[in-house]
Amino acid sequence: MTDAHESHSRSGSFRTVFAAAAVFAIAAGGCTWMQEGSTKSTDATQAPAPAPVSPTNTAAAADSVSRAKMAQLKGDLDSARAEFERAIAENPTLTIAYLGAGDIDRQRGDFRAAERNYAKAAEVEPGNFDAQYGHGLMLQTLSRLNEAVRAYLRALTIRPDDLSANLNLGTTYLQLGEPAQGLGYAQKAARIDPKNAAARTNLGAIYASLGRHAEAVVEYQQASELTELTPPLLLNLADSLGKINRLEEMVNTLRQAIELEPSATAYERLGSGQFRLRYYDDSLISFRKAAELDPGFYPALNGIAVCRLNQFVWSNRTDQAAREEALQLMRKSLQIERRQPKIVDLLSRYQ
Repeated sequence: MTDAHESHSRSGSFRTVFAAAAVFAIAAGGCTWMQEGSTKSTDATQAPAPAPVSPTNTAAAADSVSRAKMAQLKGDLDSARAEFERAIAENPTLTIAYLGAGDIDRQRGDFRAAERNYAKAAEVEPGNFDAQYGHGLMLQTLSRLNEAVRAYLRALTIRPDDLSANLNLGTTYLQLGEPAQGLGYAQKAARIDPKNAAARTNLGAIYASLGRHAEAVVEYQQASELTELTPPLLLNLADSLGKINRLEEMVNTLRQAIELEPSATAYERLGSGQFRLRYYDDSLISFRKAAELDPGFYPALNGIAVCRLNQFVWSNRTDQAAREEALQLMRKSLQIERRQPKIVDLLSRYQ
């Protein structure tokens, strides 16, 4: 349980954002200790009360927690971690000690140890939001996604309108390939804080996964107005713009992404947009730049091959150099990724 003198809010909070391929973010919460008046679980399925701790041990554990906090203020995490462990040894029901140790483990990147400490805190005090949320966050970080969903749901029974818990539950469902399940939580996160860029970005990613690209564009554009532009956000925006045939905007967005950070992915998508706009020469240049940045990026090889095949066809099939380069690149692409039926078909038709 939480020690009486620790019932006030924690002096700090942890917030990080994890970027992923789908450009969703994991908010690491605005965790505070259970404040006076906070809702605690009274479910009959709570773990049975532990054996009572003697007053002497309780006082010793409280002293250890105080020393741990002082050490943290001085930046001495080793001493702080040791004091939290000492507090746990003196009083195994002291939630604050498990949470403190878990926070230090998380800050150090020892997510497995952090998960164990948050899990223990949640076991000792099931109605503690920070314990349930921290446990969910570490499970998500460790890619134990089904368990993370359950932990976040437990956290939301305690604090239904928490921004980070709603946001992260939505992204966990997205990671599981179940965007429809996550949509309601992502929408709620955006309603809770309409000016939160991560919430808008994640909602956009879920809309995109559901094929609702017009709505995804709206969310990505709102996110772009709320935070600094980043290549992942711009790439996602460009992808959804392309899906609804707003091709000029797609190309302009990709140029922005390249100005920030040239990448094979950005150049390849730029080439695709230019090709669809029939800017064939520009398209070939973009595909070649993508391949220069990453010679093993097979979508860029495919793009060059298709452009060169077009040149071969437009030359009344006299440009054999274009044909040979296209064939060579398609073979190389298939060596990298064999499951490309369209490339297999093109290769069989032109070789």
